[in-house]
Amino acid sequence: MFSGIIEEFAKVVAIKHDKENIDFTLTCSFVEELTIDQSVAHNGVCLTVVEIKDGTYTVTAMKETLERSNLGLLQVGDKVNVERSMLMNGRLDGHIVQGHVDMTATCIDMEDADGSTYFTFQYPYDQQMAKRGYFTVDKGSVTVNGVSLTVCNPTEDTFQVAIIPYTFEHTNFCDIHVGTKVNLEFDILGKYIARLQSLSR
Repeated sequence: MFSGIIEEFAKVVAIKHDKENIDFTLTCSFVEELTIDQSVAHNGVCLTVVEIKDGTYTVTAMKETLERSNLGLLQVGDKVNVERSMLMNGRLDGHIVQGHVDMTATCIDMEDADGSTYFTFQYPYDQQMAKRGYFTVDKGSVTVNGVSLTVCNPTEDTFQVAIIPYTFEHTNFCDIHVGTKVNLEFDILGKYIARLQSLSR
């Protein structure tokens, strides 16, 4: 379980293909605090640490994860938003994030907001998925590349988020531009409500 509050971004130092899986080796400031089997969110995707060596750590992404996320597009040198699992005795500063990415979205617009930046993202609309809670609501929560954000101006297949300078500088939002694919995790509370409604009909 995560909160969507990014600790920092890690840098990809090696990529290894193993059949339909990909092993990503990364480095960040808290490598020495990690343990094997620990869960770390990468651009919002919960992955398990499988190796720690020489100031780096390695995680494995399987086929389904690669199909649902932007991890398969990563290259050596890329920045990845990372967050370790949430401590149960701490404050929930973001929202409840599972680390289970639902789909990718594409940045279709960036607009200066007098110091901050509005990003507009578009995702594939599917009516059946929407009935299951895969949608955004105004002032609701959404996770973009692992970052807990508040939704603005949602439509059937788009939404905006406002990124303050701190978030821009300390996450890989600094590398997002029009055309960039990002990972989305819709709010789990909305999914549960949609499921309950479907069962009560």
